[in-house]
Amino acid sequence: MKISFVIPAYNEQHYIGACVESILQACRTHDFEIIVVNNASTDQTRSTALKYPNVRVIDEPVKGTNQARNTGFAHATGDLIANIDADNRIHHGWLKKTLAEFAGNPELVALSGPYVFYDLSDNWHWLVRTFYRIAYPIYVLNNKFLHRGGAVMGGNVVIRSGALKQVGGYNTSLRFYGDDTDTAMRLNKIGLVKFDYRFTIFSSGRRLQKQGAAAALFLYAVNHLWTAVFKRPFTPAYEEVRVSAK
Repeated sequence: MKISFVIPAYNEQHYIGACVESILQACRTHDFEIIVVNNASTDQTRSTALKYPNVRVIDEPVKGTNQARNTGFAHATGDLIANIDADNRIHHGWLKKTLAEFAGNPELVALSGPYVFYDLSDNWHWLVRTFYRIAYPIYVLNNKFLHRGGAVMGGNVVIRSGALKQVGGYNTSLRFYGDDTDTAMRLNKIGLVKFDYRFTIFSSGRRLQKQGAAAALFLYAVNHLWTAVFKRPFTPAYEEVRVSAK
């Protein structure tokens, strides 16, 4: 199964290199492609990404994570679409689990898992683990009893290309909050959406650091539930953590 990595990137010149390098290292013996969607960047994101082999850069001037993902998906040729963020880093175990899960279950349409933050202290890690423990009962309630669909982390999810096409791609009216919940809900109607706590990816905790852990995690949780129930985010606006080039 060929994997297409679709990476939205707005002003990510300081992170995109490590992200691409992790993919090249983990997938060097597997069939893959890397599509970096330059989402209205004003820094050197584009030129930095193009320094690496097997990378295509697609320009998308309309900002928004789902807008960028949809643009990347339109250019993807893989059987699996891996949505990761520009500040993420994959590892060999990530690839191994991806291939095993999709090869072993034809009903699986999406696989997702949590972030492990590589730039946060132990105290921050404790707070994040506590959040995931609290969130798990909500996930079970939402998925098993309310049948509102599974949960995915938008920056760590692999989706079958055919399934994503069947549900019409990504909802581009959602710019940030609620985008992953909306995708999971629509995919859940045609197959299995699985959230596995062992399917981890390394990520930056810069949003938690800038907004504060309690505020950031609360907003994620509220917008997940609000989108699941009302099909729209509670807070359409979001705080930008990327640094605009001067």
